[in-house]
Amino acid sequence: MRRSYGKRFSAVGIGLALAFACALVLSSLGMAAEQPRRGGILTFVVPAEPPSYDGHRETTFALIHPIAPFYSLLIRVNPNNPSSPTDFVGDLALEVPKPTNGGKKYTFKLRKNAKFWDGQPVTAHDVVASFKKIIFPPEGVASARKAFFTMVDKVYAQDDYTVVFELKYPSSAFIPAVANPFNFIYSAKKLAKDMHWYEKHILGSGPFIFVQHQPGAFIEGKRNPNYHHPGQPYLDGFKAIFAKKQSLRVQAIRGGRAMIEFRGFPPKSRDDLKRALGDKITVQESDWNCVLLVNPNHLVKPFDDPRVRRALTLAIDRWGGSKYLSKIAIVKTVGGIVFPKHPLAATKEELQQLAGYWPDLEKSRAEARRLLREAGVPEGFKFKFHNRGVDQPYKIVGTWLIDQWRSIGLDVEQWVQPTGPFYKTLRSHSTEFQVSIDFNCQAVVNPLIDVSKFISDDRSGNNYANYKDRVLDELYDKMNRTTDFEEQRRLMRQFEKRVLDEQAHMLVTLWWYRIIPHRSIVRGWKISPSHYLNQQLDTVWLAQEQ
Repeated sequence: MRRSYGKRFSAVGIGLALAFACALVLSSLGMAAEQPRRGGILTFVVPAEPPSYDGHRETTFALIHPIAPFYSLLIRVNPNNPSSPTDFVGDLALEVPKPTNGGKKYTFKLRKNAKFWDGQPVTAHDVVASFKKIIFPPEGVASARKAFFTMVDKVYAQDDYTVVFELKYPSSAFIPAVANPFNFIYSAKKLAKDMHWYEKHILGSGPFIFVQHQPGAFIEGKRNPNYHHPGQPYLDGFKAIFAKKQSLRVQAIRGGRAMIEFRGFPPKSRDDLKRALGDKITVQESDWNCVLLVNPNHLVKPFDDPRVRRALTLAIDRWGGSKYLSKIAIVKTVGGIVFPKHPLAATKEELQQLAGYWPDLEKSRAEARRLLREAGVPEGFKFKFHNRGVDQPYKIVGTWLIDQWRSIGLDVEQWVQPTGPFYKTLRSHSTEFQVSIDFNCQAVVNPLIDVSKFISDDRSGNNYANYKDRVLDELYDKMNRTTDFEEQRRLMRQFEKRVLDEQAHMLVTLWWYRIIPHRSIVRGWKISPSHYLNQQLDTVWLAQEQ
């Protein structure tokens, strides 16, 4: 019997929501009954600075955490229920509309009380200009999520407060894509003058107004008195403090200089804070829709050879690495290209059929050495592994990977860059790097769209391994054009097999696990399976110290 993915997804969504909700600590449930208190400055630490201010081009938490509070979205994940993958509410839109025209037309009615800080009203023309920049970026304008919207035919303003999206085909992935937290709504007037304006400037209609950015130190915002959600935000403002070293971030929370880090700490840091602060610390935990990848640069020899790329993945002991690394880093789960908690994800038995996941590690590494010999790669071959200057989990996992590759006779040196230069190198589409760490960290759990990372680089928007694979593109399109769940799952396995095994275009390491220990005075914020979600901070408030 054929089953509708839409019906199945609703049931699955309920199950996932319950599972994610169970990850929250009991103390957070008690907070729900309290009345929010107005006032105070929320201080939080961020491990890196944003490469630019433009949410449409960036993919990092380093942008979302300090910058998202300045902006509004069309719709968003419900901030009171962010663990659910199916609970969306209006932000600038009054509500999430039902589709018409056989599922191919969505009409969004906008609030009429939203304004940019310069006093200009937010209209349908601003929403349309923003989404056109995301979906149909002009030449020279980067859009990291344009592949999320392959189902969109056109977007237009029906009137000043009505936005219409017309789709090429019905897609259950559309609404989650619209709710992505990077989809900041920009001023159409600013974009008309300069499509790159928002890379270096901030002007939004969100709960907070930009005050200042002291590079290397902090970003500061103050309450927006004209925010379109009445009574919010509760905070007077916030201060995002940049601290690259994890030890400094932990000490900032322990010493009271910061209240929270929204990204996540490893288990030991959680335990240390609990021992030191007792009930002054609350811990929230969740599985994490985020995975570290390895990108062999297909433009650089010998990594243009699938045998060499396959050898790299066969050398990695993911099952053993999970047990070891989960004790010291924010990684834990062995998985493929799909968030492991989702029904479209590979089972353990299916994973073990893929190169790099075989249960016999010695067999894997023997095959890796054979492939290197066959490809003409000499014993002791040297290359540089490009990594990001963030300790958790990048440098920790990077050091582990180098040790794994040493087991098959490769001599690897780690090349670490700060976040800005790291992204510049990664996005260079050149031979500037040989093999690089990368990630696929998504917001809304939406696997049909999340795997767009792996399609051809001229379609993906954030494929930095520099390859084109039209077989993958075709499989991706087929997955997104069917509403039959079993067919989607069958196609996903073919897609995954080609990405990770047959071509080894990219390598999946381990999926992350999110642990947020925060000062117990921080209320109104709930964890989600993504460190990108629920970061506008309009529902956050501070209780008085006991």
